[in-house]
Amino acid sequence: MAKFSYQAKSLTGQVQSGEIDAFNETEVRTRLRQMNLEVVRVNTKGMVGVKGAGKGLFTSRVNVKDLQIFTRQFATLINSGIPIVDALKILSEGLRSGILKDAALKVKKSIEGGKKLSDSMAQVPNVFDRFYSNMVHAGEEAGILDSILSRLATYMEKNEKVKSQVKGAMVYPAVIIIVAMLVIAAILVFIIPKFQEFFNQAGKEPPMLTTIVVGMSNFMIKYWYMFLAGFAAAPFVIKSYMSTPGGKASFEQFIFRAPIFGEIVRKSAVARMTRTLGTLLGSGVGLIEAIEIASRTAGNIVVERALIRCKESVLQGKPFAQPLARDKVFPDMVVQMIAVGEQSGTLDNMLNKIADFYEDEVETAVKALTSLIEPLLMVILGGIIAVLVVAMYLPIFSMAGNVGQ
Repeated sequence: MAKFSYQAKSLTGQVQSGEIDAFNETEVRTRLRQMNLEVVRVNTKGMVGVKGAGKGLFTSRVNVKDLQIFTRQFATLINSGIPIVDALKILSEGLRSGILKDAALKVKKSIEGGKKLSDSMAQVPNVFDRFYSNMVHAGEEAGILDSILSRLATYMEKNEKVKSQVKGAMVYPAVIIIVAMLVIAAILVFIIPKFQEFFNQAGKEPPMLTTIVVGMSNFMIKYWYMFLAGFAAAPFVIKSYMSTPGGKASFEQFIFRAPIFGEIVRKSAVARMTRTLGTLLGSGVGLIEAIEIASRTAGNIVVERALIRCKESVLQGKPFAQPLARDKVFPDMVVQMIAVGEQSGTLDNMLNKIADFYEDEVETAVKALTSLIEPLLMVILGGIIAVLVVAMYLPIFSMAGNVGQ
């Protein structure tokens, strides 16, 4: 069981806040509605009475690929008519020891104790997150658990594909840049000093470009430990900065609007958001709850804040597309298609079509960026090395000219 904090409006419009112990957010919302309260916000505060929650076994998240396979197999077993408890037993026996296996056994034991599948999964939030448990709850209520699990597996597969494409687009140039820096450092440390000895023996003042390069080489050789320490500490500094709320928000805002990668990040965020909303709405989850879940799983602070603002407008009775149009975070085509989906009553299908379109757009954009960045980085790296080589050979050309005269 978890502890939830909430804000809700009474019939008179007065905002109330408090805490409730419940198995999942759906139960919290149901109990608040029974109290004639309109839910504004529900947040998880922590686990109550769950051994090991927040530490030990469940401090790290499950591998997404393993969870996707587990979900697909679970759907197949349920569709075959195997009871949930037996299906979990079969799956747990086939899993290797780890987070997912222990989670499956924990859920099985909870169901044997009389709890529902969604409530049991909500007790293991680091494996079955809020999106997952809400989808399962919708499947239980509608009697289509096998279909919902299949839809969940498809969602995870497509979502992970988009994430891997975006990561690939960013990792490749980063690796090339790091290799280029190492090559340039090696030239400055090992090659340039050999030329410097030759220049000193010649007894002539080298050209300005050569002097600058030799100065850079001497500085790097003298303070090599500072460069090495900075290079080694950089990942930890970046990670520490990213772990702070302000740092993470600043980075995500920057990358969302960056000139080269920003378009890919934006398209992937749209694909993820629309896929999440379409999957939730198609499974019977209400629009307000779907928007809130999508905002928490958006993966980007810009999209998350935009969805939160949309949720507040929808709570006031406005169409979903109206606040999206004002925000200017999402492309006009997305807003127009959502508006059409709302008017025709096919919002979930329209959202899934948008997700399909932008997933293809991300794949195309990543391929185009990769094909552009590779020669561009090669030209930049070649240009830097060419400058170093020219700087070293300029004095030689000068001396050769003097000898000819």
